[in-house]
Amino acid sequence: MNLEQLQGFLAVANTGHFTRAAAQLHLAQPTLSRQISTLETELGSELFHRARGNITLTAAGETLLPVATRMLADAEHIRYQMQQLRGLHSGRVRLGAPPTLCVSLVAEVLEKFHAAYPGVDLVLHESGSHGLLEDLATGMLDLALVVTSEHEPAPTQSLEHLPLFTEELLVISSKRTPGGQPGQQLALDELAGLPQIAFSHSYDLRAATMQAYRQHNLTPHIVLDGGEMDAVLRFVERGLGVAVVPAMVLLDRPGLSTSRLVQPALSRTISLAHRKDVHPTRAAAAMQQMLRSTVADLAAGNPAIRSLL
Repeated sequence: MNLEQLQGFLAVANTGHFTRAAAQLHLAQPTLSRQISTLETELGSELFHRARGNITLTAAGETLLPVATRMLADAEHIRYQMQQLRGLHSGRVRLGAPPTLCVSLVAEVLEKFHAAYPGVDLVLHESGSHGLLEDLATGMLDLALVVTSEHEPAPTQSLEHLPLFTEELLVISSKRTPGGQPGQQLALDELAGLPQIAFSHSYDLRAATMQAYRQHNLTPHIVLDGGEMDAVLRFVERGLGVAVVPAMVLLDRPGLSTSRLVQPALSRTISLAHRKDVHPTRAAAAMQQMLRSTVADLAAGNPAIRSLL
């Protein structure tokens, strides 16, 4: 028994005529007759009473009718689901990223991804790199953007990192803050003397900045401590102080002035992490490709961002 035979059976049952059913299926009438005969042989029962001009179902045909209808409907549903998956009209991607990337790269990527694959569900988890690697290892995430210059996965986690880009850490200020004009260079000891807004202790960025101060025996002048990314950017715009942020954060923020850090220059590396033992879904693979292409586009016109792809 196959789907073509069941389709032929339903067509004859619905039309009550072999010739009309064959035309409906774009088959020659003898071909359809052979399909029905083969089906009847396989089932061991006649399905139709064949009187001239009066084709009706036998008892066996009446029994087969709802079963054949359901089987063909199920087959069509499966075919549709497979087409959806092939065309990425459905699916899910669970992406993790630190807050510094959620307001920059991730926002760019998700906008493009949703426009290209509107049927794919997107789940975003915002956390520090250490927490993201744990969630990835336990299967709560499909992909994670992490700061690999600060956190490396434990060997038992079977995680793989694909380095995406490096970005400079820049000083941002508003025009009402004595942090300098755009393009100015600041040494770390000069930065330490400026009123500064510090991020929450959960930020990889804070750990990197404070480590640099300690290495150079400097104590920053912190006027506001413990801010989250969106709040820090708004506080800087209001002139409360300066802040150290990754270059990617400055996308589409014309209201902020930037200065480059020198002596020393600070940077960080961002990688895309995933589990080695889990084959990525089509949706996750598409997200990986979207991340790679977006990073390449953003790095092309920004000297503070360098693609590693």
